[in-house]
Formats: sequence, C-alpha cells, structure tokens
Amino acid sequence: MNIRQAFKMAWKSIWGKKGRAVLTMLGIIIGIASVMTIVSAISGYADKMMEQFEAMGTNRITVEVYSFVWSVDENGNEISMGKDYFPDIYNYCNGMKDLVAGVTPESRFNATMIYGTKNSENMEREYDDNWNLISGPPDFYYGSDQYSICNNLILAKGRDLAALDVKNYNQVVVLGSQAAKTFFGSANPVGKTVKLNGLKFEVVGVYASRLSEGSSSSIDNFVLTPYTVKRVLGGDQGTSFTVVTKRTEDMEEVISRLNGFLKGLVDQNTNQFWVQAANQGMDYMNETLGMIGGVLAGVAAISLMVGGIGIMNIMLVTVTERTREIGIRRAIGAQRSSIVTQFLIEAAMLCGIGGVIGILLGTGGCLLLGGLLFKMTIYPSVTVTAGAFGLSVMLGIIFGCYPAVKASNLQPVEALRAE
Repeated sequence: MNIRQAFKMAWKSIWGKKGRAVLTMLGIIIGIASVMTIVSAISGYADKMMEQFEAMGTNRITVEVYSFVWSVDENGNEISMGKDYFPDIYNYCNGMKDLVAGVTPESRFNATMIYGTKNSENMEREYDDNWNLISGPPDFYYGSDQYSICNNLILAKGRDLAALDVKNYNQVVVLGSQAAKTFFGSANPVGKTVKLNGLKFEVVGVYASRLSEGSSSSIDNFVLTPYTVKRVLGGDQGTSFTVVTKRTEDMEEVISRLNGFLKGLVDQNTNQFWVQAANQGMDYMNETLGMIGGVLAGVAAISLMVGGIGIMNIMLVTVTERTREIGIRRAIGAQRSSIVTQFLIEAAMLCGIGGVIGILLGTGGCLLLGGLLFKMTIYPSVTVTAGAFGLSVMLGIIFGCYPAVKASNLQPVEALRAE
C-alpha cells in the first residue's frame, strides 16, 4: 500500500464517522485555539509596546528623584514639596555635550484645553474599526527645549520649543499630531490661540506622528508647554527626567556620572533617586509577559494532553473495530510497517484537521482579545500558525503510536477469527 492510498483510507475512515471524529478532535481544537490565542495576543501586545518604545527613542535614560513630602495644588495636581532639581540636572547634562544629546523633565499635569467648541474636559476617547485613536482628551506635559530630542519627535509644522520660551516663561504650546487633529482637524493650528485652565497659549508647532502610517495612539495625543510655565498652571517640582545619549555605548558612562552627581546633589534624608536605562522597563515587561504566557500556555497544554489521550483512546477503538480487516491484510502479505503507517496517518490526519479548526478559532480569538483588551488588531504570526499545526500533527503521531503498534502486532489467524 502506498502513502496516497493510506491517506485515502484514513480520510474515508474519519468521514465515515464524522460525529465521533468531531468529538474526538474537541480537545485538540480547544488546546490549539487556546495556545494560538494566548501566544499571539501576548506576542502582538509586546510587539506593539516595542513599536511605541522604539518610537520614543532607544538611547534613553530615566532619572527619578522622589520626594517623601507631597501636596496637592489648587488644580488637583500632586506636587512635590522638595527642591526643583531639573535646573541643576539640565546644566550638568549640557556640560556633557560629547555624550548627551538632550535632557528634559517628563512632568505630566492636569489641565483643561479649550479651542472654539472643543473642550478636553468633555471628551472621551474614540476609536475607528481598527482601534486607531480618532479623538480624545490629550495628555499635558512640561518639557524643556530639548524635549523633542529626548522623545524622538520631528516637527511637521511651525517651530519647536526654544530655550527663550523656557527662560521667559512664554505661554506657548506644541501639539502632538493626534492632539492637533482632534482640536483642529485638517486646519493648520500654528498661530492659533488655545486656553489651558482659562489662560491663553499660542500654538507654535505640531509634531509629526511617531508611529507607522495607518496607526494611531495616545503616544501622539499630547500638549507640550515649557516647564517654567508651571508657575501659572501648577504642578510638581519635577521628579521624572529623561536623558538621551548620543550613542548606545555611552549610556553606561552617563548613568555612572549621573549617579555620582546626584549623590552630591540630592538630600537623601528627604528624597530618593535612581537612574536606569529606559529599556530596562521594557525588559521587565517582556519577562512578566513571558511568565504569564508560560503559565497560560501550560494550562492550554493540559487541554492538548487530554485531547491527545482522547485520540489514542479512539484509535484503540478503531483497531478493535477493524481487527478483521487488519487480519485479512496481514494474511495477504501486508507488512507490519504498512499497518503502523496507516494508523499513524489516520491519527495524524485526525489531529491535523482538529489543528486547522483550532487555528481558525485561535485567529478569531486573537482578533477578539486584541480588540477588547488591548484595542489593537492582532494577527497570529506565520511561525505561530505553522508551529500550532505542526504541534497538532505531532500529537497525533505520538498518541497514535501505541494503537498503531498494537494493530501491527495482531496475528493474522487470531485477527481473522474476530467478529
């Protein structure tokens, strides 16, 4: 018997008992769909986070100075009651021009932005069918004249924040691409006046999107103003800062220097500080996602194991049902290897069909989970799809081995006597 005939016989056997075959495949279908959904969702989410991380720039160092004493200003902003360390950090980093490309505070603050009939206080985030952000209230940031360098931003219109804006407390803003679209649509915002907490601010520039064409995110939905303007808008003294090095290999040297500088600057009786590469946070996230994915994949693997046992059980039943057929084939000269091959192919086909159905359901699960939880479209990768199919076929072969060997070991005379 050749391989083609073996596949035909296997398909005829499966198709002849469709109900039993579907019930047998359920464990494989559920297991493969679960593994596909879990692995693809976690992988897709990690890839999306990596895209946003890379959009922010890779040579980033995060500096945190945490004060033990906090309060709340009249606008509801949580503020540090300690010293404003940014001017000292700014001057120190500018003294390392051979190593440092830029430095800026990363202070967020609460504000209400109004332009015409648009009011950020009344806005809710809206997304299109592909979960791209259409509109929503922006995030508000204080920054230095080097904010765009530190966050990998490129001007699309107008001008950037300047050192004089910071020095002279100029009430100006630069908009992220999504914030500009939300408030101004297709019109040019440069030169227009908006209100932040009732105060007039001039829009001097708009940044280009940092994400790939066709995607949109809150990463570009922000309003930037000089950090010195916090004297009228309120906010903390600056506790989080970003330093960007010129080269990746400079990061270790800059981190070492900043640690030494801050030890002499920060009063450690009332403050704490730490300096670390920003990509460490991404590494921790990947490790966490990996552990969560491992646990969930382990649970899904139990379903696959149960499904494999079901396959073995039904193949043993098939061997019993076809004992006489096996005896006839052995009596007319069929080799044991032919019997083993036939039953292995049938088990592999059974699991392979279940794997295909599981892959289709898993793809649907990825799209559903990505939309509901992460607000993004996640498709399983070719590698994950091929791996899932290969795993299902392999399970069929592994769990089909015992029934196949049992069938091949039947003695022709005893098999022919079977009813």
